[in-house]
Amino acid sequence: MKVQVIEKKKGRINRTTGEEIKGNLRVCAYARVSTEKEEQINSYNSQLKYYEEKIKNNSNWKYVGIYADEGITGTLDYKRDGFMKMMQDATNNKFDMIITKSISRFGRNTVDTLKYVRLLKEKGIAIYFEEERINTLEISGEIMLTVLSAMAQQESENISSHVKLGLQMKQKRGELIGYNGCLGYVYDKDTKEISINYEEAEIVRYIFERYCQGVGCTTIAKELTNMKYKTPTGKNKWHESTIRGILKNEKYKGDVLQGKTYITDPISHRRVVNMGEENQYYIQEHHEPIISERIFNQVQEILQKRGGVRGLGRRKGNFSRKYHFSSRLYCGFCGSLLTRRNWHSGTKNSITVWHCMEFVKHGKENCPHCKAMKESIIEEAFTESYKLLCNNNKELIQTFLNEMEEIIQEESNEKSIKRLEEEEQILKEKIDKLIDLNLNGTITLETLQEKKAKLQNKINSIEKEQ
Repeated sequence: MKVQVIEKKKGRINRTTGEEIKGNLRVCAYARVSTEKEEQINSYNSQLKYYEEKIKNNSNWKYVGIYADEGITGTLDYKRDGFMKMMQDATNNKFDMIITKSISRFGRNTVDTLKYVRLLKEKGIAIYFEEERINTLEISGEIMLTVLSAMAQQESENISSHVKLGLQMKQKRGELIGYNGCLGYVYDKDTKEISINYEEAEIVRYIFERYCQGVGCTTIAKELTNMKYKTPTGKNKWHESTIRGILKNEKYKGDVLQGKTYITDPISHRRVVNMGEENQYYIQEHHEPIISERIFNQVQEILQKRGGVRGLGRRKGNFSRKYHFSSRLYCGFCGSLLTRRNWHSGTKNSITVWHCMEFVKHGKENCPHCKAMKESIIEEAFTESYKLLCNNNKELIQTFLNEMEEIIQEESNEKSIKRLEEEEQILKEKIDKLIDLNLNGTITLETLQEKKAKLQNKINSIEKEQ
């Protein structure tokens, strides 16, 4: 038996044809800085100049170009347009090697870094990390890359931890951190002081006064919209959530609560409501108040009273104030709430009735004996009952009032926040899938950028609503 050794080809091989590639090595560079500070911008410009000269001065290399991201974190790949354009061009075989300063410049997320390295390796494209002196096409390259990439991620986590500790120390000293402004106040970035905007302060006082008078957030929002006042973000239409946020904001009584939200980890950068997982810092008499402490506390009592009692993390009741009898009428047959409906709406025969919600939503078979009742009949019955109730019976009146106070509740934001968090996670997963489709050549870079921009806008809207 005779074994003949067919020696490997010394040059680069075209993976499509199997032929040896002639000519110079096509080389590009990738540069990135994570902040827009002046010293980082200088570093960024220096990197661009350095790589252009380095590639052009090598007689065995052919300069393809430089891909760069300025002021972008390395932990989130889909936010780096330059990086994603480079990966798209790699799939189109536009270069043979990428030069970058270090693993941390290429990416601080270990999983993503290895994913892209392996993807490029399959296409015969090398990445050379200058500081670590690693070529990913060499045998030992991926082993070293795995270790050093994990160290880069650990470094990112350490930096995040140090920054977080520094911010906490500032908050503990009473310094204002992360203030984005609020209606009725002006923030001076130089002195870091808050002063009253007297024109907007009148809107804030109006909101608190109306709520103390018993007017709901939805009604106040409609009133401000009709009065042509601008929202805190400069929009014309006010929403119930905006009014509620103002009513709960302790800054209007001159205090500041810091640490309302926190970032779960430095990789996903996911921000959530702080429910006790991290320290919070409450600063009293920080600035001039718009609302007196008495009125502010009165509003919080009303909010808490309408918020309802909770058991095992879930609401025991729900309360709506949209109509006179909302959340107050129950079906005598199945026990479900009655809902308000309009029959023959828009015609002269229009009638307002209250009907069993189980019947309306799930069909007659779920409550076959229920009947719709005219609102006028219910109003008459209530009036007669109330007259009997008030007939010199103080004990019964007090019992009635106590029960009414327990019933008056308003829907909490807990479910809404949880829903928004789930929606945000789904959108981020969609972006990841789009990136994979782009890298596999299923969709173009233009399609990726278009769809990614739409999804990112939705994520930004969700974060604002949170």
